[in-house]
Amino acid sequence: MSTRGSRGATVVVFARLPMPGQVKTRMTPPLSAEEAALLYGCMLDDVLELTARSSRELGFEAVLAVHPPEAIGELAARAPAPFRVIGQRGRDLGARLAFAVDEACAAGRSPILVRGSDSPALEAAMLREALGALEKEDVVVCPDLDGGYNLIGMRQPVPGIFSHTMSASTTLEELCLRATRRGLRVHRLPTRFDLDTVEDLGHLGRLRAAGDTPPCPRTLACCDENGLWPLAKLPP
Repeated sequence: MSTRGSRGATVVVFARLPMPGQVKTRMTPPLSAEEAALLYGCMLDDVLELTARSSRELGFEAVLAVHPPEAIGELAARAPAPFRVIGQRGRDLGARLAFAVDEACAAGRSPILVRGSDSPALEAAMLREALGALEKEDVVVCPDLDGGYNLIGMRQPVPGIFSHTMSASTTLEELCLRATRRGLRVHRLPTRFDLDTVEDLGHLGRLRAAGDTPPCPRTLACCDENGLWPLAKLPP
């Protein structure tokens, strides 16, 4: 069953090419650059699979926004159907996020969700809940444990909403303040987590230990096969 309104929606996944030294640099050390790139590649593949499956179930358009733009061909070959692949454009992350929202709206799509590729444990139900919230609210965000956000959605572009400090403990609050100052209604989803440091792997390991089944089998297998759990102070 599709969420009412999801047929006109777009979900954009922001991703980088999994190149050693270019991704998950906050995990190196203790991981090598090659190990960090391998882990990120597994995270990305899990996010793409879940988003593609949700796209087929809910009827939204799935878009993969790639950085650097020259990696479009390589990541297009990696992305499952029905993804459409575009290059990220802009001088910084805020500008690139704004461009992705503008691009989707210019094509007549609404609402638009943008999610990162650092949160492979984010459930499909959260995409459904976010789209449902946007039937009444103007902006929806999924908070991250570190003070940022791993998903944001809106019904139309909001000029300047991404002109906030990135990757800081104040990121989410700055964004919400910018939205409310414009008279927009903001809906916060339950808090989830990104995998930015090896310590963050502990959140994932504890989910599985508690009997949950995080929707990221490749990421879990990568941690198992490469003995990463002890780095997060978890037993193997």
